[in-house]
Amino acid sequence: MSQPDVKDKNETQDSKDLKRDAYKAAGVDVEEGYRAVDLMKKYVKTTHDSRVIGGIGGFAGMMTLGGKFTEPVLVAGTDGVGTKLKLAFSLDRHDTVGIDLVAMCVNDILCQGAQPLLFLDYIATGKLKAEQAAEIVKGVSNGCRQAGAALLGGETAEMPGFYAEGEYDLAGFAVGVVEKSEIITGERIGEGDVVLGLPSSGAHSNGYSLLRKLFAEEIAAPEATDSAKAITKMLLEPTRIYAPEVRVLMPRFDLKGMCHITGGGFQENVPRMLPEGLGVAIDTAAWKRPEIFNLIEARAGLTPAELFGTFNMGIGFMVVLSAENAAQALEALAIEGYEAYKIGEIVKVSAGKDRVIL
Repeated sequence: MSQPDVKDKNETQDSKDLKRDAYKAAGVDVEEGYRAVDLMKKYVKTTHDSRVIGGIGGFAGMMTLGGKFTEPVLVAGTDGVGTKLKLAFSLDRHDTVGIDLVAMCVNDILCQGAQPLLFLDYIATGKLKAEQAAEIVKGVSNGCRQAGAALLGGETAEMPGFYAEGEYDLAGFAVGVVEKSEIITGERIGEGDVVLGLPSSGAHSNGYSLLRKLFAEEIAAPEATDSAKAITKMLLEPTRIYAPEVRVLMPRFDLKGMCHITGGGFQENVPRMLPEGLGVAIDTAAWKRPEIFNLIEARAGLTPAELFGTFNMGIGFMVVLSAENAAQALEALAIEGYEAYKIGEIVKVSAGKDRVIL
């Protein structure tokens, strides 16, 4: 993990002390930065394996690709957590948003068939609190272990006056690797192929500007009632990471397409994996929606199309494969303890028509 760059071999101790005092007067606590890095290290190390070269604290991280690749292709993605962070601030709970951060990046690169390799994080805040930063990185490390990626480096930036008291922002960067011949583009998807849906853990990290308005009363007083406790717990539930399920399926089945249901829901994300002229007919009764979506539907007054165009509605990831392989794929996932459902079929659609048919 990167550390504040305040060291100079030619400085006397007095000049170092003066510099620290000057930084502190300006709102930057260098010693707190060092302490935060020390607290983070124990979590970061849990994500490293023999592929990682060198230790923590250098200017850059290094690792080998691992495995045997004839034509390795690197696949990269970046994302943040969005306004779900406001919920973490309100509830003073910071150990799960790091999982969201990893998930939002890793789930995207999985769609191309990439095996997660490494992750980098960026934490920016107005006033650094070492324990809070360590809790965030604890979550990031948890997410990296789920994804099978090394937390190879990161940056913690203290910027006085830039963020409100107690607030911060997060950004993440994931890199994966895939054999060139095994890249999944969606171009081989055809009419009659089957769509499998992998369940979400809730709203994931999407639609939280609306959710914070819908559930403002519960967020303001999360301990007031059992209902408020349950709702805030559901809202803070971290985004599910689908790397384990993909690792089960990819070696055994010809996966033609994959889709991460993130911001924009079904309507925006599903067409991203489809060739022109094709759509997906979705059976919305094929899975049980998490309770949070029933509460959203009751309070928001949105139509089904609007709900499916904003939220994942209980399906966080989709896999497309031939109809003849669908039952075996579901069985393979079930054997490993993973839920999945046959939720739809690839159909032809006319130009200009909706490509997601509910």
